[in-house]
Amino acid sequence: QLQLVESGGGSVQPGGSLRLSCVASGISLHSHTIGWFRQAPGKEREGVSSISGSGGSTNYAESVKGRFTISKDNAKNTVYLQMDSLKPEDTAVYYCGRRPYYSTGWDGFGSWGQGTQVTVSS
Repeated sequence: QLQLVESGGGSVQPGGSLRLSCVASGISLHSHTIGWFRQAPGKEREGVSSISGSGGSTNYAESVKGRFTISKDNAKNTVYLQMDSLKPEDTAVYYCGRRPYYSTGWDGFGSWGQGTQVTVSS
């Protein structure tokens, strides 16, 4: 059964770091693009970063470029999102989703996990 499970969220001060994990079961990450999305209260879900099945292609939203890094370990069927220099505006519930092809767009993702809360506050 296909399942994505996010973890690693928490509360940090501005400038701090967190690493999120998305563990996949029921699918092989070799053949899926995994995307990280976030949704802040009162706002729509937005794309943050994605990584291709091979790991050779990545994509980032302009708001996180230079601060967030996506990576994957196919042996562990896990995708990571390293978040550095966190800002209060990064506060949101972070979700991972999968898509059976790679592109730089944010459409076509599904099979969402339950999400993990990230709060950046002093």
